[in-house]
Amino acid sequence: MLFLDHITVAASSLAEGVAYVEQALGVPMSGGGVHPLMATHNKFLRLGEALFLEVIAPDPAATASRPRWFALDAPKTHEVLANSPKLMVWVARTPDIVASLAAMPNAARPAITVTRGDLAWLISVPPDGLMPLDGAFPTLIQWPQGVHPASRLPDLDCSLVELEVAHPDASAIQSSLKGFLDDPRISFRTDPTPSLNAVIRTPSGDRLLT
Repeated sequence: MLFLDHITVAASSLAEGVAYVEQALGVPMSGGGVHPLMATHNKFLRLGEALFLEVIAPDPAATASRPRWFALDAPKTHEVLANSPKLMVWVARTPDIVASLAAMPNAARPAITVTRGDLAWLISVPPDGLMPLDGAFPTLIQWPQGVHPASRLPDLDCSLVELEVAHPDASAIQSSLKGFLDDPRISFRTDPTPSLNAVIRTPSGDRLLT
């Protein structure tokens, strides 16, 4: 079984991404750190006990030893992010990432170990760093046993209302996830252009993040 774990806004710079989210939602982001293997850094917003929003960007103080995750090194991504940060990734949590990858042919593989500070986890990242189905299929993650990282973030009374996944093959993606991920907050829409759209409830009302 999979569970929605987090959604990720990618940006050319962390400052630009944080400003984009804070303007869209009207709440501050916090926490975060660096990922040495991926040469990226991030900031967070808690959306629940085991759900968060992440902003991620290349870390200018680090040198990548391999292609960065979430297609951050792809020329197409560079073009998109040159205009604005963008919600590009959704991540699903599994208690056994090896078994989940074996059961889901559309998922990126292999599962690799990534660290941030003293936290280490498994996540599905292909050698080229690209995302399955342009990000319309979830990246899989397995956290170590214990407290979920979201529970350590400040609770600003924000929550996810809906995550819409748009893709030319949206119905096929939805069908492939049936029985693995059943979350009423996630909807699928057939569209020629892949995209993610999230409605987030904040203290000042529901806000759209794209």
